[in-house]
Amino acid sequence: MSAHDDRDYEANGYLDARSSEDEGPEPSNASSPRMHVRSESPGSQDAYFPVPVWLRESSKTFHWKWVPLRVRKAARATKTWCKGPDPPQMQKIKPFFPSVQEAPIRIIDRCPANCASVKVLNPHAVGEQEINYKPFVIGGSSGNDNGADVTESVYRGDSFLCQAAIHAGVVTNAKGGCGVVELDGARDSFPSVKRHGITSIGFDTAFPKTYKFVAGLSADCVKDLRWPLLAVTVGFTTILSLCTASPLVFFWSLLAMLFFHVGLVSDPPNNSDYASLSSLIIGRFLPAAFVAFVIYRYCVKPQLTGLTAQFEKTILWLGGAWVGSLNNYTFDHIPIQRLTPHDLQVQPGARLALVIIVLLLFSIALGQVWYLRLEGRLPRYLAIYAIFVTFLILCVALPSLNLRIHHYVLALLLLPGTRVQTRPSLLYQGILVGLFINGVARWGFDSILQTTAALRGDGQLNSLLPNVTAPILGVSNITFSWAIPPRPWDGVSIIVNDVERHRWYYGEGHNSHTFTREDNDQKAYFRFGYMSGSRSGDFTKAGVWHVDGNWTTMKPGPSR
Repeated sequence: MSAHDDRDYEANGYLDARSSEDEGPEPSNASSPRMHVRSESPGSQDAYFPVPVWLRESSKTFHWKWVPLRVRKAARATKTWCKGPDPPQMQKIKPFFPSVQEAPIRIIDRCPANCASVKVLNPHAVGEQEINYKPFVIGGSSGNDNGADVTESVYRGDSFLCQAAIHAGVVTNAKGGCGVVELDGARDSFPSVKRHGITSIGFDTAFPKTYKFVAGLSADCVKDLRWPLLAVTVGFTTILSLCTASPLVFFWSLLAMLFFHVGLVSDPPNNSDYASLSSLIIGRFLPAAFVAFVIYRYCVKPQLTGLTAQFEKTILWLGGAWVGSLNNYTFDHIPIQRLTPHDLQVQPGARLALVIIVLLLFSIALGQVWYLRLEGRLPRYLAIYAIFVTFLILCVALPSLNLRIHHYVLALLLLPGTRVQTRPSLLYQGILVGLFINGVARWGFDSILQTTAALRGDGQLNSLLPNVTAPILGVSNITFSWAIPPRPWDGVSIIVNDVERHRWYYGEGHNSHTFTREDNDQKAYFRFGYMSGSRSGDFTKAGVWHVDGNWTTMKPGPSR
């Protein structure tokens, strides 16, 4: 190559391999392209030379020949630097003091007494089971279920915490208590175990979150004081009943003490602290006092005026009032959680219990009618109850509303019939006043007329269910397809093993989805429900993808 040619290359920004102005450092044998020169002389070896810059330039680079060489070199170096090392070096924080920072998350829980009585009041799906009117505790097995307290029992993450604590033996149902909960990861199965009066629910596949109670770390806390306080309040009210003959002092003193005892001690509403709880109970006491004035004026005062049997009044009236006030311990075991047509149809034993209660009330009513007739008051009271019945019939006839007979409503309906001063009336009136106190202090003046949505709560909506075609089964995957949702629905939600795993909305691709099973030893439960925005309707019952790859189609009907 002549000197003139060299200058031409340099003028155009390209250099020969002989030039010291090459792009970047001398390429290595391992990473840079080499030029193979074959020797024609026998016995001599072939040679390898670095490919010149002008030859390594791509055709695209020649379009940028007007850019100075040094700028192109800087740009190429910047691009190479931005790509980072090969292979990439993933960064991860290694904590200082790992024994402290990597400690599992633990929570101290405090449980009141009588948590074992809490039940699921609407059907709730657990795998292919439907749980209703039972405690919601899933799992609890630790492999050492020999009847002793097992504080290492593992529970599914959505189990009721305090019921699980009773089941594990960390706290007792009578006194409550505290325990230390350790959050854990996924588990493969949750066997059903009966322990401490609670039979847990079994779940035979994986769930992503679990928890357990840490052995030897049960927290010390103040036990539930409802029983010591109950003894104090019962003793004080008994002394008051025996020492006063005034109906005014007797009734209003007992009303205040029983109301605040129920609201703050024996059956308090769900509140996070005593300040908000006290505010709520005080707010409910004032309207309850106005209603209690009517009860006193027309029912209690006529019955207790002139009564000299102090012991019988204490045993029958005060004893009955305590029985009614402690409804969560006395009448709560009757298998009628809510006096609604739905609950009466689906709750086991509800119809028989209702028949027995109706027959008992009928026999009591006959006795009260006899005493009212003897006092010549029967026509007046028949007129009063005719008004009550007419009002209830009108309530039933109202469209879009449902009649709900609460504790306090039942007491107000039956109290007028206890006006006469007889021993049975003393007992009946005390029980009904106690039910009124418990109903208002615990639940407030809930409406006698409620909408279907208010009565349903988190129950089934009876909404349209998705039309899911038969799945396509693979070795370790399954593909579902479904029909386009009709209005007002605009999407489909898929729940796998009781956890939502996929959402599809109209316009977001094909109406199908494929699930891959990482562990072929675990079955999977699939449920499908329509979506309207972020709101879901009812879901189908669970279809089962078995370990052997077979599929069991969903049974008809909804689930939640």
